[in-house]
Amino acid sequence: MRFEAITTLLDLAGVLANAILGGAIARQRNLDLFGFLVIGGISGLGGGVLRDTLLQHGTPVALIDPFYIPTALAGATLAFVLNVHHRAWNQIFNILDAAALSLWAAAGAQMSLAAGLGSGPAILLGTLTAVGGGATRDLLLQRVPAILGGNALYASIAVLVATLQVLCSALGAPLVVGTAVGILGGSILRLIAAWRGWSLPNGLDWKPRETWTKVVQYTSIPHRDELKVNLRKKPLPDERNQHHRKKPS
Repeated sequence: MRFEAITTLLDLAGVLANAILGGAIARQRNLDLFGFLVIGGISGLGGGVLRDTLLQHGTPVALIDPFYIPTALAGATLAFVLNVHHRAWNQIFNILDAAALSLWAAAGAQMSLAAGLGSGPAILLGTLTAVGGGATRDLLLQRVPAILGGNALYASIAVLVATLQVLCSALGAPLVVGTAVGILGGSILRLIAAWRGWSLPNGLDWKPRETWTKVVQYTSIPHRDELKVNLRKKPLPDERNQHHRKKPS
């Protein structure tokens, strides 16, 4: 099987997995069948459509390839028929989602480079390809996008994979090597992050004003004067030596 065929199958598997995930979220919101299809379709296809629209290189692939839209609709319908909130389903989702996330980030970065964009825009569009569908879905449902916090290194791994793809391309490595390294490394890291619960830190509680106030109080003039008085009360080393050398009369 050719490498392009393998990546296409992984891409369609990612579309299916994310459409099912979108349908599961639609079930939580008690949406009807049309809501399932819309949310599942956007979740599975949104990132690629956003990427192709921004690149302005013809019609988005999801609207040309005859398999993408039916795959997304099939995933949403499956989530409508079956209650997929089960541990076994979650394990399958994690594996497919990790592979699809990495593939979409690598493919988005490579397509951006092929369109003549620089390294920075390529990393940006690679990340957008991977996380754009889920973020659009959450915004439609009036939720804070999961990529902004509480999701185990989701967007961070997309950035890392897109960066690896750009570096491999800059070093002259074959496309197969860059994509394979990105998919393998990103998938493994994503699964470990989900298993270990890794996430980026939240906002720190450092208060510069209070820290500055403490520094000023410690270095204030009264404090320095008190320190000088204490030092003066202590005898110098020479004085202590002379005192011990004196003989009693």
